[in-house]
Amino acid sequence: MARYIGKRMFYMLITLILIATFTFFLMKILPGSPIASADRLSPEQRAIVEASYGLDRPLPVQYFDYMFGLVQGDLGVSINQFKGAPVTDIILNRIGPSAQIGFQGMLFGTIIGILFGMIAAVKQNSWIDYTSTTVAIIGISIPSFVFASLLQYWLAVEWQLFPVAFWKDGFMSSVLPSLALAMFPLATAARFIRSEMIEVLGSDYITLAKAKGASGSEIAFKHAFRNALIPLITVLGPMAVSILTGSLVVEQIFAIPGIGEQFVTSIIVQDFSIIMGTTMFFSIFLILVILLVDILYGVIDPRIRLSGGKN
Repeated sequence: MARYIGKRMFYMLITLILIATFTFFLMKILPGSPIASADRLSPEQRAIVEASYGLDRPLPVQYFDYMFGLVQGDLGVSINQFKGAPVTDIILNRIGPSAQIGFQGMLFGTIIGILFGMIAAVKQNSWIDYTSTTVAIIGISIPSFVFASLLQYWLAVEWQLFPVAFWKDGFMSSVLPSLALAMFPLATAARFIRSEMIEVLGSDYITLAKAKGASGSEIAFKHAFRNALIPLITVLGPMAVSILTGSLVVEQIFAIPGIGEQFVTSIIVQDFSIIMGTTMFFSIFLILVILLVDILYGVIDPRIRLSGGKN
């Protein structure tokens, strides 16, 4: 296990270097300027601003400065949006709301989706199965921002059960965006659990367990459910990253001051430092989750050997 994790950490480092390199040079070749009101500045004023942020240096020097700061955990500073504020502090201040609605949406959607999928598999070809399949199709087909708009209109505007928008500390402000984000993991979990459990329930060792007198609940939870989890974890890992780091449109709809909302705003105003910092934060989070998913394979099913070789 230690050898496997060390090898994966090495590949993770190479991947992050490549992502940082591509992101840096991509920002440099994009049209426009990261300096606010660049068109209204005189050449002398623009030269002073560029010198203060190191933008007048040769491109290779800027690249190595950026990579050196990245190794130290420095993601640079905001150039035109927050006037020199560290990007790391901006992201840390924004991660709280995104993580809250993302975690709640992921937890609720996954649990309800697993229950839907298990019931649908056990009650195959019944009305419960058809209802679960319909919910899964709707959840996958309709974008989360559509659910967000519907929830906002019915539960906030018409029935006035929750705040319409504007983030406030507390649980009530997070309910509607969490429900909107929960639909996709709910549909995904229900679909994968149903299909995998139907396959597992038809296998020989399930027939043997029934012959030994195992109860239906024991077969469903102890045997079928555990084997059906592996493909679900493969999908939910990367999905959790995208949800926990904030849904771009959902955060805009509910005016949530999270990473997604900040990322959209940074693109509009061309604050390249925040764009690069958010991209690196997302990449690191994604790579770590993928590593965790691979480790969970061996925990769920001991027959899977992470390090390779024979027992």
